[in-house]
Parts: sequence; structure tokens; C-alpha cells
Amino acid sequence: MEIIPAIDLVGGKCVRLYQGDYAKETCYGDPLSIAKGYEEAGIKRLHLVDLDGAKGDGIVNLSVLRSITEQTSLVVDFGGGIKSREQLERAFDSGASMVTCGSIAVKDKDAVLSWGDVFGRERLIIGCDASDGFVATNGWKTVTRTTVSDLVGFYWNKGFKRYICTDIAKDGTMTGPSFGLYQTLMKSFSGICLIASGGVSSMDDLVRLETEGLSGAIVGKALLEGSITVRQLADWGR
Repeated sequence: MEIIPAIDLVGGKCVRLYQGDYAKETCYGDPLSIAKGYEEAGIKRLHLVDLDGAKGDGIVNLSVLRSITEQTSLVVDFGGGIKSREQLERAFDSGASMVTCGSIAVKDKDAVLSWGDVFGRERLIIGCDASDGFVATNGWKTVTRTTVSDLVGFYWNKGFKRYICTDIAKDGTMTGPSFGLYQTLMKSFSGICLIASGGVSSMDDLVRLETEGLSGAIVGKALLEGSITVRQLADWGR
């Protein structure tokens, strides 16, 4: 299982929200410095999210993406604010290796399918942000009537293999991942490349996610707060 540190962006800074609440924000400083620290420790991958873009009309923190991809060798998957092909291309042109399609994957499936045809399905990750089993969009401000299973099932049948699933109630809480949700998806879609996000608090959580067959796990607050160390992540799997 691949462990992926996360940097969430608001106003060009690295932040963490509590359960997706923009009013409950903790700032951790310069994202480039944090990313360089991860690289120096031997970490290879980064999950970068433009929270300003996610709740707005398009990408806001593109310069941060560009600075990280130009000044580190980290493999970056980028999400937040991807609402058109132009914005998708801007993200790729700024160095993103993969792009997460979140709200757009619910609102305009035809667009995402066409992007998969042009850019390759392996470069697109379907973001499934869950609120009581239903998909939330627009920076988690709108809860749709689409279930996570239905959204995954649609793209699964179209050949998409990569998914990030975040349980909003768990995000930023460090109370443990949403194991039940992941177990349901793993059973329903054999062979899925499923990345867990939200709630990771310890190495024990990561061991359990790996045991249950997850392809990856995103670690945010636990890493920034020190309950999981950069060295532990860098040593994972060695």
C-alpha cells in the first residue's frame, strides 16, 4: 500500500480543516517548505488539494503546484477547482502527474469520460467525498443524492481504476479511517485501486488499511501534528 502525504491549500498556505469546515482551519505554513521536507526524508508522492478552488469557480493555487513540481521531484496528484478541460490542462502543464476529478465527476460525467479518452484514464483519479454515504461537492458544501457506490460504479464500468474516497466526518479528526465504507467498496469492485482519506491517526491505522487491501492511504493532520512521523512514512515498505 502506498502512503501519500497531503497538503491542503488555502490562500497559498498549507492548512487542515476539521470535517471540511472552512471556519475550523489550522495553518501549518509554507507548502513548498513542507513538500521539500517530505522529499528530503525520502517520500516520493504528494496529494495536493486546492481548497480555494474546490469551493470556488476554478483553480486558485496553481502557482503552489508549479513551485512544488519545479523545485522537488515529488510525484504530485492535484485536485480542487478542476471544472473544465482548460483547467485540467493547466494542472498537467504545471507539473501534476495525476489529477483528481471531484465535483466535476458528479456534475459532468461526459466531460470526465472525454478527458479519460484524451489524457488517459490512469492519469485521472475519481474523487469520492462522502457524507453519510452520499457524495458531497463544491468543497463539501453540497451533499448530492448520488451515493458513493453509484459514483464509483459508473466510472468503474467505464474503465476508470483509481479512486480517492474521503469520509468528511472523519477528515481532520484523527479518529481513525472509515473502515466500513472502504470494506463495502472493496467487496463491490474487485481489483479497485482505492485510496483511503480522512481520519488516519496512527501507524496502526495504516497497517489495518493495508491488511484490508487498500491501494493507498492519504495522511494529512497526523503527519503535520507529529502522531505519525515523516521517517515512519519514508521507511514504510522498506
